[in-house]
Amino acid sequence: MDVFSFVYAALLCTVVVHGKPTLRKERVLHDPELGRPAHEDNKSFQYDHEAFLGKEEARTFDQLTPEESKDRLSKIVDRIDGNVDGYITTAELKAWIKRVQKRYVYENVAKVWTDYDLNKDNKISWDEYKQATYGYYLANPEEFDEATDQFSFKKMLPRDERRFQTADLNRDLAADREEFTSFLHPEEFEHMRDIVVLETLEDIDKNGDGHVDEDEYIADMFAHEDGGPEPDWVKTEREQFSDFRDLNKDGKMDQDEIRHWIMPQDYDHAQAEARHLVYESDQDKDQMLTKEEILGNWNMFVGSQATNYGEDLTKNHDEL
Repeated sequence: MDVFSFVYAALLCTVVVHGKPTLRKERVLHDPELGRPAHEDNKSFQYDHEAFLGKEEARTFDQLTPEESKDRLSKIVDRIDGNVDGYITTAELKAWIKRVQKRYVYENVAKVWTDYDLNKDNKISWDEYKQATYGYYLANPEEFDEATDQFSFKKMLPRDERRFQTADLNRDLAADREEFTSFLHPEEFEHMRDIVVLETLEDIDKNGDGHVDEDEYIADMFAHEDGGPEPDWVKTEREQFSDFRDLNKDGKMDQDEIRHWIMPQDYDHAQAEARHLVYESDQDKDQMLTKEEILGNWNMFVGSQATNYGEDLTKNHDEL
């Protein structure tokens, strides 16, 4: 749980709101292989399950028997095979994974749309969003005087307004579904990338000089509370900062360097995951997958009751 999520959860004990301010997401979208779990057992396949199915659908499969999971996976394979030649290529897998990513984004917006479209005109104005998210704060600002400074409602409101204005392409002070999607998921839209960079800078730049130095970079991921030696992974991150983040070697990152860090242009997450799935499942090494090869390695693609280690997941979902 990040800092704001903790603060916000605490505030919910005394505050009733329909929504919540937009949150920063993972810094890197996605850095090559960073955070990828080793694939030595079924449990570590969760990353692949979520990439292949999406988080919500991956949870659905975790409720199924192995036989049910394989049956549904077989039907998915038929949908991925666009040219119906009986083979799944890396390109077809990549297209499927990108489709899954987009589906998650738009389904997420659909789930919250009615919370913000208060007058039901199929648009969300800035005033509607502000009222749904910050209405209690605006009416009772005295209750928020002691909130954590960085992620207080007072600071988040103008930040959200700036992001909303950037998403509002036709400048009518209201967001249609596409504009609101870009507001909630700016990392998915090219015209919103500058906002993602700027918000990342504002999150990490504690001294307000418009740059991120090495200590600020480390402080964003590690709180040195006990005064002891830094863990080895922190030392590695310092080396990463020096070798790969600070491109012009001036001891700090500017906005261009932050963009290069969190949005690496030479890395395609969907392509990398597609290649990984093919590599791990391609028994005859022809760089394509048959349905038999996929079903033979089914627990890498999808989960089941046999692979979710006893999690009690009871939420129902529609069929893929």
